[in-house]
Amino acid sequence: MADEATGTGTGAGAGTARVDAWIWSVRLTKTRSVAATACRAGHVKVNGERAKPAQAVRAGDEVRLFHAGRERIVVVKRPVTKRVGPPVAAECFIDNSPPAPTRVEAEVVGVRDRGTGRPTKRDRREIESLRGR
Repeated sequence: MADEATGTGTGAGAGTARVDAWIWSVRLTKTRSVAATACRAGHVKVNGERAKPAQAVRAGDEVRLFHAGRERIVVVKRPVTKRVGPPVAAECFIDNSPPAPTRVEAEVVGVRDRGTGRPTKRDRREIESLRGR
């Protein structure tokens, strides 16, 4: 009998889910198409191997996803195929990701105005001092 709340069942594919559907179901990406595109671009790895969107994930698999400028490293606790709420989604994986950079760290990156040309020696020194070199 299928569990409608979590999208898991006891059929032939019980205990597995498509990697793109699972990433979307546990709210690591906003849409399933974004998850599938990330898989096709090579930004998703399952147990160290590049994953295609239809690859199956099982409990215990490690999924690495590079999305929104950071890497997420999660271990599958429960494969789900339907999108679930945030409290249930948090129970479906173990998050081993490095902490997100703070706002101060994210703002350190210098941005030059478009069309200003190559940086001068003085500009390069200022950029390097911002980066802490």
